[in-house]
Amino acid sequence: MPTPFEDSAWLDSVGRIIAADDASATADALIKAITRIVRHEGTCLLAFHAFAPPEVLHHTLEPAAASHYLDRYLAGPYLLDPLYQLALRKEKPALCRFRDETPDRFHSSEYYRQYCERTHLADEIDYLQDVAETTTLALVVARRERAFGKAEIGRLERVAPIVQAAMRSLWARWPGQAAQGEERLGMHQRLTRCFENFGNGLLTERERETTQLLLRGFSTKAIARKLGIAPGTVMVHKRNLFSKLGITSQYELFSRFIDTLTAEDH
Repeated sequence: MPTPFEDSAWLDSVGRIIAADDASATADALIKAITRIVRHEGTCLLAFHAFAPPEVLHHTLEPAAASHYLDRYLAGPYLLDPLYQLALRKEKPALCRFRDETPDRFHSSEYYRQYCERTHLADEIDYLQDVAETTTLALVVARRERAFGKAEIGRLERVAPIVQAAMRSLWARWPGQAAQGEERLGMHQRLTRCFENFGNGLLTERERETTQLLLRGFSTKAIARKLGIAPGTVMVHKRNLFSKLGITSQYELFSRFIDTLTAEDH
């Protein structure tokens, strides 16, 4: 049985990537090429910056879904996204499965419930490519109905060099990619400062560190390992910060944080 790579349509799609003469055409051709080798239910190409909010360069989401998820995501909750954290690391894989790069209790976090669970994704494969000293592109290939199989992941791995070359070419042609703008830079700085100082004046430094890791989906044991303290001490910090913030659940903690982000953004 012939493989997708032996199909003339695949070769034609690669040719279209090479022939593309602007960023939009490159993105369209790249997604069509990926569609030739695996079935998926949506893609999103993001630029993650160290000192500015993410940019959505291309996506195949329906307008309603894009407004619901992307607009809300870019308003600040991206700070809790494991993919955002991964993209900013110096050492990162060229391709990964999203679920393999998440904190141990991520699926129990309110961020997951609010921004991931509602998308009804069964699986997600991400390509990562550094395109500047402080910018990394991430191409999300998502599926709703079932997880990607071993053979499908193998095909996505096989084309990684083509995908990454296309991502570099796209970024080089992206209009205005050299200038983030004072307003966007300022917004990111305010949101980052809000995250880092959440609870300032009420919580101790250790309690704020615990809060940040709880918001990102780390368990008590994982927080203890990261902070180099005993799990029992983490539980004490958690009990104290809940009491000081006047909350009783992870949901209330997340809601309080989002309210703070919203206020800061305005």
